[in-house]
Amino acid sequence: MERVVITGMGAITPLGNDVDTFWERLVRGDSGVSAIDAFDTSRFKVKIAGVVRDFDAKTLFGTKEARRMDRFSQFALEATDQALRDSGIDLEGIDKERLGVYVGSGIGGIQTLMEQQDLLSGRGPDRVSPTLVPMMISNMAAALISIRLGALGSTLSPVTACSIGNTAIGEAFYHIQAGRSDIVFAGGSDAAISEISLASFSNATALSTRNDEPERASRPFDAGRDGFVMAEGAGILVLESLSHALRRNARIHAEVIGYGATSDAYHMVATHPEGDGAYRAMKLALHEAKIAPGEVDVISAHATGTELGDKSETAAIKRLFGDEAYRIPITANKSMTGHMFGAAGGIEAIALVKSLQNGIIPPTVNQEEKGEGCDLDYVPNVARSADLKVGMSNSFGFGGHNAVIVIKKY
Repeated sequence: MERVVITGMGAITPLGNDVDTFWERLVRGDSGVSAIDAFDTSRFKVKIAGVVRDFDAKTLFGTKEARRMDRFSQFALEATDQALRDSGIDLEGIDKERLGVYVGSGIGGIQTLMEQQDLLSGRGPDRVSPTLVPMMISNMAAALISIRLGALGSTLSPVTACSIGNTAIGEAFYHIQAGRSDIVFAGGSDAAISEISLASFSNATALSTRNDEPERASRPFDAGRDGFVMAEGAGILVLESLSHALRRNARIHAEVIGYGATSDAYHMVATHPEGDGAYRAMKLALHEAKIAPGEVDVISAHATGTELGDKSETAAIKRLFGDEAYRIPITANKSMTGHMFGAAGGIEAIALVKSLQNGIIPPTVNQEEKGEGCDLDYVPNVARSADLKVGMSNSFGFGGHNAVIVIKKY
């Protein structure tokens, strides 16, 4: 079977709109959480989010093209363009029938949907845009990337809620490993900071209400955590067979060596209290990678900052790794970015690659006191240098979807 490597990366995040800026701020422990200013939040319980700043779609794509894309598709295309440049791929020099796209979105074009609903209510059906449906549907980011690249191979848009990024990377890994594609652009994108989604998550008491100190709101594993922080962005990686990458003398960032996907089969939104599905996904990923638990040097946790979620993930890690769990450092990127939904897995995979390359583990910020049942090493508040060879990244989603990838330094 083919070995699968990562040869390109692109990022749009609340910490910056390119990989280097994102990584520098992540290591520094900066927060990308701030007050929402895209709409009036005076009637809302929650007024903060991880907002992407300084993103000018009209400059990037032109006014006409930008107007025909929802924000989540704009993010995905720009991250793809970055990943393409980073990879050094000559699109005219490859077999495009063996070029694929696996990019998903958890919520799709919800902003476009709500804008057009307002037009329907206020001005009637004749004013609804004929482009509403193609702008709204969650596969459109993958479709637009395929069009942009001229990718004629397998193009999929997995929808596994907040585990989408890892699902896309893992399924692309399988596809290349089996020899069906040479290159797959994989990851996720979401732009769901809208009035209706904010109201729904807020009414479900899932969100932090630390409105007066937004940079301290996202607190994975901390005793004072009170919910997650909504965020937006995109993370796209170029996965490529090692043989193809070597033939074109590509720069290789890292190697994907394992993937595990499971279902909790438990509840619509609540994670399994003992983290059973998470445990089995991690176990599968290590089995596929053909490595023992003791060979994992760092874990990038899903860690949204919810009471049950962080506790159950910790329990799953301890169940799988035993006493080794107390040795392995765990980082929670969402403490700085907020929860980017379908984009989270892609962004956190990029951060893990950078960790392996640089021997640095980003901190889990806002760690003041470990929460009940959260007693592992979460790299509190300050980045740490370490000898890193293998990292694991966890992503879990509503409905009980679990997706875990294992990445190795190349």
